[in-house]
Amino acid sequence: MRIGVVTFPGSLDDRDAQRAIRLAGATPVALWHGEHDLHGVDAIVLPGGFSYGDYLRCGAIASLSPIMAEVIDAANKGMPVLGICNGFQMLTEAHLLEGGLIRNEAGAFICRDQRLRIENSSTDWTNGFTANQEITIPLKNGEGGFIASTETLARLEGEGRVIARYLDVNPNGSLNDIAGVTNERGNVVGLMPHPEHAVEPGFGPDTAAAMRSGIDGLAFFTSVIERSLVNA
Repeated sequence: MRIGVVTFPGSLDDRDAQRAIRLAGATPVALWHGEHDLHGVDAIVLPGGFSYGDYLRCGAIASLSPIMAEVIDAANKGMPVLGICNGFQMLTEAHLLEGGLIRNEAGAFICRDQRLRIENSSTDWTNGFTANQEITIPLKNGEGGFIASTETLARLEGEGRVIARYLDVNPNGSLNDIAGVTNERGNVVGLMPHPEHAVEPGFGPDTAAAMRSGIDGLAFFTSVIERSLVNA
């Protein structure tokens, strides 16, 4: 499976996402924001960072990049797309996901290992988890507060489109402790914490077994590979 990772001016975690994809067993393909070519990939990751310096609104300028026209078209046709942190912001700005992300409630950038509960284990990116599974992956954001209208929030909750919630502490003031959501089809997922930073022993969050041994994020990437094999 070939999974594209789009690099925008200001992307920070594109190489990390590529490494996560490689460790999961797929082939990462570097994509450039200024092109209109997806190079025949089977799925796409929009990585974290500070695209275009976060000017205007986080993800707003990136959502209008040339390649996003192709990403939107591919997503609407069913291609799996994962937006991580800044990528999540791009997906809401591109209207591929409902809701939006605003400045953290405390007004400060937050970096921590964050416990989550997987709420929806049926999407292209979460089917490797079990419902209500608790995981720990890093979180680092300044504008990670998820918001939505009362009607939209009720619809997301009622349709089971919240894919993960914060546990122990809500780090950014997200409504209903929401850490990630999906579209109706389940192929587009936005997640504020960073699964690509918890894919390899020695480099992930601490666990009871050993320091920096957590690899809970790897299942996001193996999930899309397994789903692709099933659908092949």
